[in-house]
Amino acid sequence: MSKLTNAIRKYFGKIVGSIKKYDDHHNFTCDICGREVFQNERVCEKCNKDLPYIGRQRCTLCGRKVKETGVCMECKRKPLNVKTARSVFTHEGEAARLIVRFKRGDRFLCRTLAELAEPILKREFSDCDVITDVPMTKKAQRKRGYHQTRLLAEEFSRRCGIPFRVTAVKQRETALQKTLGRDAREKNLKGCFRVSDWATVEGLKILIIDDTLTTGSTVSELAETLIRAGAKSVSALTITSVEHKNPFGKLPDKSNENERIEEIGIGTKRST
Repeated sequence: MSKLTNAIRKYFGKIVGSIKKYDDHHNFTCDICGREVFQNERVCEKCNKDLPYIGRQRCTLCGRKVKETGVCMECKRKPLNVKTARSVFTHEGEAARLIVRFKRGDRFLCRTLAELAEPILKREFSDCDVITDVPMTKKAQRKRGYHQTRLLAEEFSRRCGIPFRVTAVKQRETALQKTLGRDAREKNLKGCFRVSDWATVEGLKILIIDDTLTTGSTVSELAETLIRAGAKSVSALTITSVEHKNPFGKLPDKSNENERIEEIGIGTKRST
């Protein structure tokens, strides 16, 4: 019976693999506007031009879009626990919409997002030893139905040839981050990640994959956990990041901090 079960699983595994391989090389409509495409691209030329790419005017540490090139005020106040972080887009418009769709059920968008971010990974993180995801609790994963950052990380690994590895677990539930300011987020996450086997990370250059960088508290806490476990260095790549609206060199207004860093909704920007 077990041999038959294994044979059936192997058979359907091949079918799923073939479908995925076909989907990776055959795309007929833009994943943003639905317009027909002809070169198997996942985003048409017009939509791609309209996406809020982050150019050279970004913080050299956290990778966010800033008003002036250099280290942003948030990183001067308290830098993230990563060697470097980069994002492809500012979290607004269609880029924000793609992230929301991905987190609300459109799993196939992991291929679209990875395709858009692949040039940055290959250019800036090709020397990493392993790619990892941001852990979820089993309860949170059951509620969502899938682990979105794992899908992304595995897709990056397949495209770029850098091994994917589960490096840590999330050992307790945490309050919703979007309702909290940076200090509260850090307190909320403190000690929530754990590396089960230090040998899996010791001496390695690790790249964390996440969908969005808001305050950076999640990436920072995970990076600190990995470094304590012996990782040589930890960097982060996210698809989008929330732009700090305060002028470069000016401390943010604390009274508006929660509103400023709250996760941005579909196709909207928060004002400060």
